[in-house]
Amino acid sequence: MSRSYTNTTGGPSASVSAATTSGEEEEEEEEGDSSAVYLHEKESTMRFDAFRDSSTGVLISVPLVNVLEDRRWEMKIVEQKDKRVRLAVNTLPSASIGCYKVTVESFSPRGKLVFPCTPNDVYLLFNPWCEDDAVYLDNEAERKEYVLNSMGRIYYGTVQQIGTRTWNFAQFEQDILEACLFILERGQVAMTEWRDPVIVSRMVSALVNSNDDFGVLMGGWKDSYEGGTSPTAWSGSGDILRQYYRSSGRPVKFAQCWVYAGVTNSVLRCLGIPTRCVTNFNSAHDTDLSLTIDIYIDEKLEIIKDKTSDSVWNFHVWNESWMTRPDLPAGYGGWQVVDATPQEPSQGSYRCGPTSIFAVRNGQVTLKFDTPFVFAEVNSDRIYWQKKTDGSFSQVRVEKNTIGQSISTKAVGSDARVDITHLYKYPEGSAEERIAVERASRFGSKPTLYPSPTSNDVSVEILMDGAGPLIGGDAKLSIVLKNKSSSQRTASLLYEVMVMYYTGVLKTTVKKDKIPLTLRPQETKTIPWTLQYKEYMNHLVDQGALKLTVTGRVNETQQILAKEFNFRLRTPDLIITPQGDAVVGKELTVKITFQNPLSQVLRNVLFRIEGLGMQSVRKIAYGDVDKLATVTLTEKFIPTVAGPQKLLASMDCRLLTQVHGVANIVVRPK
Repeated sequence: MSRSYTNTTGGPSASVSAATTSGEEEEEEEEGDSSAVYLHEKESTMRFDAFRDSSTGVLISVPLVNVLEDRRWEMKIVEQKDKRVRLAVNTLPSASIGCYKVTVESFSPRGKLVFPCTPNDVYLLFNPWCEDDAVYLDNEAERKEYVLNSMGRIYYGTVQQIGTRTWNFAQFEQDILEACLFILERGQVAMTEWRDPVIVSRMVSALVNSNDDFGVLMGGWKDSYEGGTSPTAWSGSGDILRQYYRSSGRPVKFAQCWVYAGVTNSVLRCLGIPTRCVTNFNSAHDTDLSLTIDIYIDEKLEIIKDKTSDSVWNFHVWNESWMTRPDLPAGYGGWQVVDATPQEPSQGSYRCGPTSIFAVRNGQVTLKFDTPFVFAEVNSDRIYWQKKTDGSFSQVRVEKNTIGQSISTKAVGSDARVDITHLYKYPEGSAEERIAVERASRFGSKPTLYPSPTSNDVSVEILMDGAGPLIGGDAKLSIVLKNKSSSQRTASLLYEVMVMYYTGVLKTTVKKDKIPLTLRPQETKTIPWTLQYKEYMNHLVDQGALKLTVTGRVNETQQILAKEFNFRLRTPDLIITPQGDAVVGKELTVKITFQNPLSQVLRNVLFRIEGLGMQSVRKIAYGDVDKLATVTLTEKFIPTVAGPQKLLASMDCRLLTQVHGVANIVVRPK
């Protein structure tokens, strides 16, 4: 199954089922219509109905099957006793979350019978345990921390004096799930969009503050908090969410950034989205989209207050949520900034995110949502501008390493603080960090702030021979640089190769280095690039995808070079060879051959074979395959249908995926 089920008092559970008869149905049964019999019929269905009002909602009809399969809505009878039938239900991985009303429909000679389930409310949530869910997180310890843990730490203070407070997220307490769904209903988003964590998290970032939509929390940054609760007095989200829910949506007073973040964390964890609170020290608030923090001073070195609108907070707390980003280029999934503190409007509403932290790290501020604003919070330069006698301003000082310090979150499985600044930016002052800043600034309101390149006459490309490298061997690519000018060009290239899930989420860096470069006039230079097997062998994930990023700056012209290249390590095919002719009703022997390409043992290998007219999949639990070993299976089949047929085989193993083969077999009649 994909979306997880839950009731109103506990966390996600693995399954749900129930069907009961009412008095009306029992009377029908006395006249000869047995619900127990008709629920066996293929045409029997279960209906899941979710409605916000009489005109909007989601209606799902679920067919009854004999064998449940993943990635689809299905139900199966798992127990039948007297007049009660117990059903197990599989849900679609992309089903909309929410509260569903459940009925069972069965058909008899007298017509359709309808049986309401008891209890009738079933809640579908995002499921980070399901590999096909957009919020799938493959680390069990992280799932326990970022979804199931109801207690967390929030950091505050200054870089030199970091304080810690414990926060009760309360996501499994009474009425909290109902409150979270009530919040979503306040948003102007169709329930059919509730399947997408990108849309849901963006909606939550808007609805947790009350600035323009009567959301959960009203901000308060004054000395008096009369009529409400001081932001520093809150220690958890439960009372806040219950108060908002029970008052039918009256904003709760008062909040500052850590309260907004604590409540956002509760809502998103409750809905099944892995989420954590993050604190950024020396956090910038860029008001003019310059992607710099501009401080204006007069001739006497005093700040011109009516012109200096940017600010730097001692600390600011937001959230990160884990999800894929199919709306962005590959590699920008994973942790996304979601910020409910109202600072600047985004597309007409006070909200922020989800923002890919990988995009922030690389200065890719053209990618949605709100990447320029988050980039400025963690990596903008602070620039002092002094007024001259003619009324214009000139730069008198630039601080390049003061914004975005000690970015912190709670450790997995302990109360320790973890510094995650490196996820948001390269080391301060490094070539990579400066390139990110300059790249970002060119899309801000002051694009000429940093020296523009005097020429763009060097190009960089990444090439791959043929179909690409094979898994188990070295990956060899080529970096091609071309100098189109009549002068020499020098640069220092920086490359980094990262393991990537097929969903675009980056897992880890497996190799990075620098390449000094000198190009003669009009020269084209090809640099061989190799990733050795031993460098990636312990890091690959499903489908063996990798991302190679090359950046640099040309010394003579200040031109920035940047190139990304996604590639995968190809897996071997299964070789399927029929032994003799295929004839209807006659036994056919087929040989299936596989060679392990890795210098590692494959554990718990399972082969799956289907096709050739077979009505079910044949599974062969082979066990372990030694490193570089060759496996040969000999299987026998009896074709039942004449004509062109296909026989398919695949190998299932955690360490090596996407291994399959096919044979075209012409079956002769008897």
